[in-house]
Amino acid sequence: MITVSVRRSGDNISGFTVAGHAGYADKGDDIVCAAVSILAINTVNSIEKLTGSVPVIDESDGFLDVTVPDPAEKGVKLLLDSFLLGIEGIVEEYGNKFVKFSLTDA
Repeated sequence: MITVSVRRSGDNISGFTVAGHAGYADKGDDIVCAAVSILAINTVNSIEKLTGSVPVIDESDGFLDVTVPDPAEKGVKLLLDSFLLGIEGIVEEYGNKFVKFSLTDA
């Protein structure tokens, strides 16, 4: 199971953690794992390339932790809100059996 924890500070997302593997299908064929991974990586890359903000990243195999220094910046906020929308859509489509999602106050 993938766990996704999104940290919120007021109306702004200050970061997120993604850990684990979905187990939806065999390695290399797991579309749930691929979807979450692509969404998380694209969000980080978009923040860096499109806003100039540099997130603090901790990563290893099956683990990614991202903290943004300026969550209230308009572009950063939009990209992180889009990440949240995407994760909620994946959970809605595939359920808590494969992705466990939490939203916490930082």
